[in-house]
Amino acid sequence: MPELTPPLHADEGLATSEHDQTTTPPTPRSKLLTTKPPSDLWQRVQSELTWQVIDNSTIARERQRYLRQADYLRVVSNRANYYLYHIVEQVEARGFPMELALLPLVESTLNPFATSAADAAGLWQIMPATGEHLGLHQDWWYDGRRDLRDSTDAALNYLGELNARFDGDWLLTLAAYNSGASRVLRARDRNAGRGDNTDFWSLRLPRETRHYVPRLIALAQIISEPEKYGVRIPAVANAPTFAVVDTGGQLALERACELAGVDLSTLRAYNPGHLRWATAPDRPQELLLPVAKAPQFSQAVAALTPADRISWQHYTIVRGDTLIRIARRFNVEVALLREVNKIRGSRIRAGATLMIPQGNERYARLASAYAKSHKPQDYRVRQGDSLYVIASKFKVSVSDIIAWNALDPDQYLQPGQQLTLFPSGG
Repeated sequence: MPELTPPLHADEGLATSEHDQTTTPPTPRSKLLTTKPPSDLWQRVQSELTWQVIDNSTIARERQRYLRQADYLRVVSNRANYYLYHIVEQVEARGFPMELALLPLVESTLNPFATSAADAAGLWQIMPATGEHLGLHQDWWYDGRRDLRDSTDAALNYLGELNARFDGDWLLTLAAYNSGASRVLRARDRNAGRGDNTDFWSLRLPRETRHYVPRLIALAQIISEPEKYGVRIPAVANAPTFAVVDTGGQLALERACELAGVDLSTLRAYNPGHLRWATAPDRPQELLLPVAKAPQFSQAVAALTPADRISWQHYTIVRGDTLIRIARRFNVEVALLREVNKIRGSRIRAGATLMIPQGNERYARLASAYAKSHKPQDYRVRQGDSLYVIASKFKVSVSDIIAWNALDPDQYLQPGQQLTLFPSGG
């Protein structure tokens, strides 16, 4: 596979490696032979984890960082109810180590709305250029990096390609996923040229990468033996959580909620790839819904009339037009025209074409409301602030703030430090 530029993650600074009390990942053991599968998805995951036998001081430090985040397992278990079953199924289908199913917990705390300072997005924190290379559709309406099925398929395919490139070594594979294959290859070649060991623990890699792999192993240890570490993991059903339904055409998300009998936050949680107030016009016309709601939705959507759907008119701007005048003429909001047509400010050009939403006015106005409520919010740390204080103020979790800003939970926030928050996310 061609080298990706930029890599999934951009890391700064190098650190020397440690090589104490470590082993390589053992071969995954066979599934437990039981007459009945466990009802708790975490038990299914536990039965297939094998890397917990690897240990060293770096893993121990990462383990303690997780254990100090009191709400971490509660937060990720809540999100796991939406996403983890599908991820586990896909990891198993490829015969990959079950530890890879935990990678989105490390990357994004299982939050598909998470976006890093470097613009990596989604459960698997994929960079825009990497997403494009992997075939993930990204436009104003839809971002495949945030979509559960598309991003999981792309990330696992990419991990499989990297693993083949690194001769089946999963720790080097993960290092390459984090910092780029060429960087890991160069580090391995340097060691080989000196006659040194070329395993992950022996390579001189960026500091973030050197902690990234131990972080995943540490999490696997905690999930494998929660009693040993004095934690409780809320149960997650070991069963499909969503069904794929056909919308029959572009549909406002609020209207979809009415048809399915679900609230908007639930619909968005299952469909985080949809960035706007309606389904993307040029994507497969389908949504994910809770399994129990799919029959109701399918029956209701079949009875929709054209007036219930979103349609578009192309309007050619004439001399003397303004956004306000056009908005009044078509009974839409100026903010909607700006968003749909990617206009900054108020200047428009005669002869250019605008897309104007047609149909039910209520759905057309959803665009501006959605745009206002789903933009990231910058926050400058003040004297006396802590992660807990900021999380409480914006009604998000501490784990979210850490994931959104790639923070080290052991480091104190500094007054003046800039944070990016998504108060309305996941």
